[in-house]
Parts: sequence; structure tokens; C-alpha cells
Amino acid sequence: MPRGDKSAYTDKQKRKAEHIEEGYQKKGVSQEEAEKRAWATVNKQDGGGKKSGSGRKNHPGS
Repeated sequence: MPRGDKSAYTDKQKRKAEHIEEGYQKKGVSQEEAEKRAWATVNKQDGGGKKSGSGRKNHPGS
């Protein structure tokens, strides 16, 4: 997958990034920088693209 390819993300993650990007643009951040920040935020919160299968969550102490 080439860098910048967003096909590995769920629709929910894409909507979240779009919403975050709009917020940055309202604060005066450029479109390009807002997009970078938005996807970085989604990656930090969700850990990247689509995840599947049971037991994907972290269970501390198990």
C-alpha cells in the first residue's frame, strides 16, 4: 500500500479524520497541514487502519 492510501481505514475513521481536519481549518491551519494532523490524531487514537478478529483489545493485567 503506497503512503497516503486511506483504503485501509474504516468509514468511521475517515469521518473522524474529516471532522478533525475541519476543526483545524477553522483555526486557520492550512488544508494540507490540517489533513496531516487529522490522520495523525486518528492513528494515535485508533492505532491505524482496520483491525479485525476477536481479542484485539488490550487487556492489562491478563
